This record gives sequence, C-alpha cells and structure tokens, in this order.
Amino acid sequence: MREIVLDTETTGFEPSEGHRIVEIGAIELFNHMPTGKVYHQYINPERAMPIEAFQVHVLGDDFLRDKPRFDKLSAAFGKAE
Repeated sequence: MREIVLDTETTGFEPSEGHRIVEIGAIELFNHMPTGKVYHQYINPERAMPIEAFQVHVLGDDFLRDKPRFDKLSAAFGKAE
C-alpha cells in the first residue's frame, strides 16, 4: 500500500482571515516504510507572521521573505516525485 504523509505549517487557521501556508513537508511510504521520496518547501505567505504562529514553528518574516509564493509552486507540488 502506498501512502503520502503530509504536514504543513501556517500563519493561522482561518483562510478567510488571510492565513496562509508557510511550509509543506511530505514523505512517501510503501507498506508503512519510507521509500526515500520526500518533498519539502518553505513558502512566502505575503503577510506578516502572527506572534502566536511564530511561537509554534519559529518561521519568521525575514526567513520567509525570499521564498517562493504558493502560486509559483503549486503546480510543481502536484507533480512532485
């Protein structure tokens, strides 16, 4: 059985309030064992990081500023191998 384990970090929980994804990580498992295929990407949320979110994942504005925006990598994420 093939599985993808996915994890994200965000600026908060409410997209309607402008919260965005800032990190995506994924690993592939086959029969519950890692295959070695991984995906990892930091994302520029184009907004200030709330202190509450920063305290959880320690990803700040300065670090994320030069990372790609989600719209620039979303197609590649869907095709990641």
